[in-house]
Amino acid sequence: MKQLLSILALLAFGAFAAQAQSSGPVMTFETTTVDYGNIDKGADPLRKFKFTNTGSEPLIIKTAKGSCGCTVPTYPKEPIMPGESSVIEVRYDTQRVGAFSKSVTITTNEANDTHMLTIKGDVKDTAKQESVPAGNGGLQKQ
Repeated sequence: MKQLLSILALLAFGAFAAQAQSSGPVMTFETTTVDYGNIDKGADPLRKFKFTNTGSEPLIIKTAKGSCGCTVPTYPKEPIMPGESSVIEVRYDTQRVGAFSKSVTITTNEANDTHMLTIKGDVKDTAKQESVPAGNGGLQKQ
């Protein structure tokens, strides 16, 4: 009987501890990676990361920092209430030709206070994609 009571007490404590860990704000993203795919130079630079506060207290985003100057995040400055959703907008400099993979670090008031978002893609220079007509290289036979 003592063993049964000990086991029940341990289970009750475990359930309480699990509940205590899930209280507070919790930032839940629909996705943490956005793939721009193959895009043309100068294409629309804006992408959005949608998230919801699935916790029990207001979520506050303290900072959002891009891994370089070519990646600029914009985030809500007001608290996100439990159950509410919002977005973090990220702009990548699509004037930079070539493949890219950049990160945005989000700092919040959660117990685990950081999140890492990733953007990636490949910017193509449309001017370089023009083709030269096939033939004899512009030389004429004489």
